[in-house]
Amino acid sequence: MDGFTPWPAGLEARYKAEGYWKDRLLGDVLRGDPSRTALVAGDDRLTYAELDARAARAAAGCLALGIGRGDRVVVQLPNTAAFVVTFLALVRIGAAPVLALPAHRESEIRYLCELSEARAYICADRDGDFDYRAMARTLPVDRVIVDGDAGEFTPLASVDADPVESTPPSPADIGVFLLSGGTTGLPKLIPRTHRDYVYNLEASAGVCGFTPATVYLVVLPAAHNFALACPGILGVFATGGTVVLSPSGSPDEAFPLIERERATVCAVVPPIALLWLDAVSWQEEDISSLELLQVGGAKFAAERAAEVPGTLGCQVQQVFGMAEGLLNYTRLDDPSDLVEQTQGRPLSPADEIRIVDEDGEQVAPGDVGELLTRGPYTLRGYYRAAEHNARSFTPDGFYRTGDLVRRLPSGHLIVEGREKDQINRGGDKVSAEELENHLLAHPAVHDAAVVGVPDPMMGERTCAFLILRDGGKAPALAEIKEFLRTRGLAAYKFPDRLETADAFPRTPVGKISKKTLAARVAPS
Repeated sequence: MDGFTPWPAGLEARYKAEGYWKDRLLGDVLRGDPSRTALVAGDDRLTYAELDARAARAAAGCLALGIGRGDRVVVQLPNTAAFVVTFLALVRIGAAPVLALPAHRESEIRYLCELSEARAYICADRDGDFDYRAMARTLPVDRVIVDGDAGEFTPLASVDADPVESTPPSPADIGVFLLSGGTTGLPKLIPRTHRDYVYNLEASAGVCGFTPATVYLVVLPAAHNFALACPGILGVFATGGTVVLSPSGSPDEAFPLIERERATVCAVVPPIALLWLDAVSWQEEDISSLELLQVGGAKFAAERAAEVPGTLGCQVQQVFGMAEGLLNYTRLDDPSDLVEQTQGRPLSPADEIRIVDEDGEQVAPGDVGELLTRGPYTLRGYYRAAEHNARSFTPDGFYRTGDLVRRLPSGHLIVEGREKDQINRGGDKVSAEELENHLLAHPAVHDAAVVGVPDPMMGERTCAFLILRDGGKAPALAEIKEFLRTRGLAAYKFPDRLETADAFPRTPVGKISKKTLAARVAPS
């Protein structure tokens, strides 16, 4: 496909020979007992046989509309059965879903439709006060398909026909497009092939111990890589377990589902984990079935990770990865210090890791540097982004992640921040993430975000935004500095300024928008 960067022939042969790439397709992941519950979503409760039948009819319905192998379809659906059925239907006929998030709006959706040359756009009718149909009228696609009140568009419920034989996709075809999670600019398209994404989800399910007894609660957007395939929804289906979809990670919605469905595993981002750690003191639901809480998307502070077993009554697993590929997991049998203090080690024996300095030279063992990686499930280039790819990949195909890490002798990685998430304070480099993790250990602090503020003398000074624990009193700057001093932090890393906030602004993919925070305190 034009705009897709393949793996070199030598690596392709190696990944096949060593068993990482098998002739399996994303549309064939439903491997559970036909009579067993596969999916619970609102009023829908589908067995594996029923979900398979729905996906087969939806696939035939897509073919009847002229959507087939090689077509791209932008999919923007919330956590509903419709999302799962639509995804399975499209990948079965070789049409690649472009997975947008419910929070995306016209700027992002129009861009995704144009960049992918999408044939169709599939959306919900509304999200609160927002009408997706009004946005759809402006998009450059041949067909709009709407779940719910379709108006003048095609109802998703009508995309239904008797199953027909069709030519299956090749394992080497692009199976799905994920979106980059950068905090600035429009998202880039990440092409994931059937064979690399199947390996991604199957290997992850093995590391995380998924079995037919797994009941996986989805609280993150289902279109997010973490919730979809790390091991996620698809990893559960591949091992015969049950997926339960929640509209959100709010304890008011998630905790009753844990109790009712006896959920055993859930994947969350740190803000949700922090909320759950507080919520158990007022929520009345029985969440004792929960066995494993995966925390990823951003670094989870060691102090908070240590609280999970005693407070939530389950094991915690740190997950550090990216939609571009590389995944790192703490293992279920890792000692507590590694689970609490590291972000795991690479999923695959074939994951190649380099940690380099500003000149691209490998740093000494244990030193901090930028993480570079390549492997059997890490992309070789963003889709139709030649100029960006020239900066994001080395000549020999290593992806420049932009993450600053150090590696322990065990192979576990500790994330120290982002290459671009640094404050240059008079020549001293302050890692925002490092300071945030120290601030999170303060008893009054619920969450923290650190940004640089332009300064005529120092170049930048450091501003820390704090969300306080319920009933907490805002600490004075002097108190925070003394607290950081007792933790052994260098004085040049102390914040120059403190601000409090009720909540942090976020990008459409759920990351803290530091650009917005910095604008709040920038000199006028």
